[in-house]
Amino acid sequence: MNKGVWSIGPTLILALILAACGPQAADDGTGAAPAQTATNADPLAGSVPVMGPQRHILAFGDSLFAGYGVGQEASYPAQLQNALRARGINAVIGNAGVSGDTSAAGLARLAFALDAQEQEPDLVILELGGNDLLRGLSPDETRANLAAMLVELQRRKIAVLIMGMRAPPNYGPEYQAQFDALYGDLSREYNAALVPFWLESIYQKPDLFQADRIHPTKDGIETLVGATVEQVAGAIPPVGAET
Repeated sequence: MNKGVWSIGPTLILALILAACGPQAADDGTGAAPAQTATNADPLAGSVPVMGPQRHILAFGDSLFAGYGVGQEASYPAQLQNALRARGINAVIGNAGVSGDTSAAGLARLAFALDAQEQEPDLVILELGGNDLLRGLSPDETRANLAAMLVELQRRKIAVLIMGMRAPPNYGPEYQAQFDALYGDLSREYNAALVPFWLESIYQKPDLFQADRIHPTKDGIETLVGATVEQVAGAIPPVGAET
């Protein structure tokens, strides 16, 4: 990332990258799905005519998936489901975003969330690590927790798309290098698809954030979906394929 990017709004960028969801998000009141009940992201999904077998996707992450401030109906998983269906993909996305989750919290609930699904997902979108940054946790700890989740998903033969994050330079070059490298390293090691920095399309656009200057607005989420939907579609394994 070039230095000019950071100079345009360091407070916004630092808050955004560190606070994928901060402690204040835990009581967001927007209906974030609890760990044990990943819900269908769009109750009107059946109104969009699509063809082909149903593809089940589990969006597993923090408040950036939970729909902080916008509600689940406008969350990233819900808007992504609509975008996939508009492309003819018969996608049903369960929203397992929990505000405040670190990678450790995600690891603690992953197996339970998977076991609670009526049908095993074809794809899990894994979006965690922002709260680890917020708490200044070691990149090694984040890497270990994400690796354990990938091992569990690999054991279940479930395809994975990792949504990567970046550390701000304020943490120092050594921390930044270690954190930024972990998503790509894990993607290669566990043969998982990767969006290197999934907030890339909006993090320089303050009008696409809510008043907290951390969480995207509905339009911000729509922009994120537009920037990532093709990568999500490409990560869905063909029918009958094993990961």
